[in-house]
Amino acid sequence: MLDELLDLEHQGWKSLCNSTGADFYGQNMTSDGVMVLAHGQVFDRQAVIDSLNEAPPWRTYDIVDERLIALSDDHAILVYTGRAYRDENEPAFIALMSSAYTRQDGAWRLALYQQTPVPAQP
Repeated sequence: MLDELLDLEHQGWKSLCNSTGADFYGQNMTSDGVMVLAHGQVFDRQAVIDSLNEAPPWRTYDIVDERLIALSDDHAILVYTGRAYRDENEPAFIALMSSAYTRQDGAWRLALYQQTPVPAQP
């Protein structure tokens, strides 16, 4: 289960790097799914799609310290630290991230994604 969900997270981040995030999350979020973002907003599925159509791409990303909380065979939460980089001169965006997945019609779907920024270290 960890490998499956981690693969989905990587697919999502890759889509954010190659500007196909709107399509990816439009296909892989539940119809009532939401994202709770670091800047203090909650986006429903349609708002996620709309915002990603306008978002600048990430240059690269890292996922570390991943762990799985299995709630059942069809529900799980993936927690990790994510680091994403846009421009060479910009500092990394670092956050603790959690993705709650549910299996629908045999496929994992993202129901909730949340970011908690990690404060910059001096």
